Amino acid sequence: MPSSGSSQRSLPAEPRVRRTSYLRPDIDRHLLHDDGEIVIVEIAKPPVAAVGPAAWVVAGVAILVLMGFAGPGWWLMLLVGLGLAALGLFRVHELHMDRFVVTNLRVFRVHGTFERHVATLPLMRILDITVHQPFLGTLFNFGHLVFESAAQDQGLRDIKYVDDPFTMEHVIEPVIQRSGVRPIAVRRAATTEDDGT
Repeated sequence: MPSSGSSQRSLPAEPRVRRTSYLRPDIDRHLLHDDGEIVIVEIAKPPVAAVGPAAWVVAGVAILVLMGFAGPGWWLMLLVGLGLAALGLFRVHELHMDRFVVTNLRVFRVHGTFERHVATLPLMRILDITVHQPFLGTLFNFGHLVFESAAQDQGLRDIKYVDDPFTMEHVIEPVIQRSGVRPIAVRRAATTEDDGT
C-alpha cells in the first residue's frame, strides 16, 4: 500500500476517437504527429478531371428537362436522368476526396468516399519520379506522376491528374533529397563547392 507522500502514476490518456468525414478528405487524421510529420504539399485533383462527370450531370439534367415531352414513358426518363445526375455528382465528390500528400517522412494517397483507402510510400523507397503530360495536359497544365520505387507492387505508382505536374515534381524532389535517399548527389555537390576555394 503506497504511503500518503508517494505519488501514483496516472494512466496514459486515451487517444481521441475521430469520426470519419464523408465530405472532406481529413488528411490530418492520417499524419504521424508523434513522429513530427508535417505536410509539405497536398495535391487535389484539378478541375479538368471533373469534366467527364460534369458532362454526366448535364446530360441527366437535360433528360429531366425533356421528360415533359416523353408522354407515357416519362418515368423511364425520370429514372435515367436522376441516375445520370446522381452518378456524375458522386464521381465529382470522389474526385474531391482523392488527395495525394507529400510529408517530410513519406508520400501517401487518401481516396474513397464510403470506403476510405490509404496507400503509403516512405520517401526512402522512392527511386525516381516520371512526369507524363498528354497533349490536353499541355493545354490545361495538368499531367500524371509515376513513382518508381523499391516495392514492386504498391498503391502509389500512378497519380493521375496532377495540377502543374512539373512544379509538383520540383517540390517533391528536394524533400526526397533532404530525407537522405540520395546522399551521393549531395556529397558530390558539397565536394565541388569545396574544390573552388
